[in-house]
Formats: sequence, structure tokens, C-alpha cells
Amino acid sequence: MPLRTCLDTSRRAVATQARSCTTASTGKKKAITLKNHTYTAHAAASGKGRSGLVISNGEVPFSLRLARPKVLGGDGEGQNPEQLFAMGYASCFLGALQVTAGRLGKADAVKGAVVRTSVHLGEVEKLGGFGIAVDIQVGGVEDEALIKAAHEACPYSRALTHGATVNLSKI
Repeated sequence: MPLRTCLDTSRRAVATQARSCTTASTGKKKAITLKNHTYTAHAAASGKGRSGLVISNGEVPFSLRLARPKVLGGDGEGQNPEQLFAMGYASCFLGALQVTAGRLGKADAVKGAVVRTSVHLGEVEKLGGFGIAVDIQVGGVEDEALIKAAHEACPYSRALTHGATVNLSKI
């Protein structure tokens, strides 16, 4: 598919998904609402999107060169958003596992825990455009109820399971 067609298809899919999310938030499914903001991370992307630059200006600023993976027609010479999401999700889930275990008096049960995530990018059935799917594997923990409790507590899991409030505006 030519890039222009792909972009147009993605824009239509985003518009369709936005309408779907609005319907969901007003009827079938309500997104999570935060009482307060205890931490806010900031980032900005510029250049050619998936082949541009992303900068985070947090306490320890950093930047990454983005590149499309080779399987998506890129040079693969940089990171991509799915890698960043997978890294964030893995570390967030591990943190949720450790906090949950601590609160339940089971901190020793997760001392050797390892969390691996796989973030898959692909076409969305019926809506068109692209979407993600996530696989989470937890090693070093035998207590399945504890893993499930961590999934229910993890902010990334909550956002993907229950929806998140997204405010869109112009700069």
C-alpha cells in the first residue's frame, strides 16, 4: 500500500476510533478518571514521525532517534514507539507486582520476578488502520492470584483494559 494511502487510511481509522471512544465513554464503557496527578511525564516528537526524533524533558532529559522497523519498510536504525511502550509496560508491571506483593505481605514471593512484554502492531479488524496487542509473561512468581492482582493495579494494564482519558488540543 502506498504511504499516502496508508496515512489516509490511518487518519480515517483514528477518526472512527475517536467516535467509537466517545460513544464508549458516554454509554457502554467509561474511561478511568484521575483524582489528581502525582507525576507527569512530558515528551515531544518531531521530524518524520516514526523516523523522526522524540524528546522527554523530565528530570533527566533524553532523546531518541526513531526509525521504522525493517519489516515496516524502515532502516531499523533507531527505536520505535512499540519498543518504548513494551519497555514502559514491562517496568510498570514489575513495579505493580512488587507494590502489590508488599501490600499483601508477600514481598519475598516476587524477589526474583522478571516481566517480559511483547507489543504487537497490526491492522485492526473491522475498523481498519493500526492497533496494538500486548502479551505479558511473568517469571519467577508462582502465585497466579498475585500476578492477576498486579495486572489489576498496573496503570498500563488499567489504561488498556478500562480506557484512559485522552485530552487532545492544539499547541
